[in-house]
Amino acid sequence: MTATLLFIVFLAMMLAGVPIGASLGLAGAAAIAIANADSQWFGLLAVPQNFYAGLGKYPLLAIPMFVLVGSIFDRSGVALRLVNFAVAMVGRGPGMLPLVAIAVAMFLGGISGSGPANAAAVGGVMIAAMSRAGYPASFSASVVGAAAATDILIPPSVAFIVYSVLVPGASVPALFAAGMIPGVLAGLALIVPAVWLSRKHQMGALESTLPRPPFWQSLREAVWGLAAPVLILGGMRAGWFTPTEAAVVAVFYGLFVGMFIHRTIRFRDLFVILRESGELSAVILIVVSLAGIFAFSLSTLGVIDPVTQAIVNSGLGEYGVLALLILLLITVGMFLDGVSIFLIFVPLLLPIVQYYKWDPVWFGVILTLKVALGQFTPPLAVNLMVSCRIAKVRMEETVQWVGWMLFSMFLVMVLVLVFPELALWLPRQLGY
Repeated sequence: MTATLLFIVFLAMMLAGVPIGASLGLAGAAAIAIANADSQWFGLLAVPQNFYAGLGKYPLLAIPMFVLVGSIFDRSGVALRLVNFAVAMVGRGPGMLPLVAIAVAMFLGGISGSGPANAAAVGGVMIAAMSRAGYPASFSASVVGAAAATDILIPPSVAFIVYSVLVPGASVPALFAAGMIPGVLAGLALIVPAVWLSRKHQMGALESTLPRPPFWQSLREAVWGLAAPVLILGGMRAGWFTPTEAAVVAVFYGLFVGMFIHRTIRFRDLFVILRESGELSAVILIVVSLAGIFAFSLSTLGVIDPVTQAIVNSGLGEYGVLALLILLLITVGMFLDGVSIFLIFVPLLLPIVQYYKWDPVWFGVILTLKVALGQFTPPLAVNLMVSCRIAKVRMEETVQWVGWMLFSMFLVMVLVLVFPELALWLPRQLGY
């Protein structure tokens, strides 16, 4: 009865417009209070204890740092220089600017772990450039919103950090390595419909008339941005620093490039950058801590075991259960952000993963691919919200383009489902 009440209260508050974090925390606290009604106030001590326990995990220190890195590189002008270098490499022509937008978003995925930050950095440069070249604003917003979703697959990734905290046996380095090949495949899969749609609908008619940046000058200007993923990922692989320490190194590197190399960040800009990053980090971490209360109530009320038994005894078999979970997460992903999906569903799904002996790292990549799809699936679509705001279009106008890109990335998820080695080969080769 109490378990049913837990979900009723949670869903009722969500439908009433209560923020996801508050809904998780209040529903969990209410369930704990009812379950411990006989022990007066002593049972409620579990609420502050689990609030702190949800937050007091070392890997979570990397989240505010990687969010800060995204803000710093957004303002440092690195994205613009990378775009000019990419255009100098691939040239001008129909479909080339969408290709460049996706490639630059993938590359920035090796610097920042936040999809919306990536969408802001790439969209701020590419949407205006694509508009000048004759691409419709709705198409430009669709490309940028979809491209930024690769950010949470290509390391470093905030989503992988949150998953590693929730799942024993899935380390941050192993998840980072596992996401590399699927992340690159997802980016390549997005390029195909972006270029095809551009040429089919004769978009970008003015692109060939725009000047092509000189190659060597563009390379010189982009070299500091090109070195950033090498420093961050190479340093982790060489053992110079942990993923959490790598985030701090990336912050200081970004500040050095922005303030002393490109000189696009001034001291008075630091307050704005720190405030924006602090606000976004606080939202993420408060949701994580409040979800700790919800997860505790799930475990103490005995909700997880009956749900697990009902699913594994449903007669669907291993692959039927996997298909059911994917369908469920695709539906949920249309309405919830990625961190919320992880915090709500991973405690429920972990016993199923253990029952079928699925590799937790592989399952983490599948779940993150689903979250990446959700980041540009209307009606929530956090990445698409950012790109649509920059392009000044309504999200409904992007549906005709986004559908093709969702289908392409979905095929990548199917490939990783059918061939788990796409995710597991690289971690094994690197000794994780």
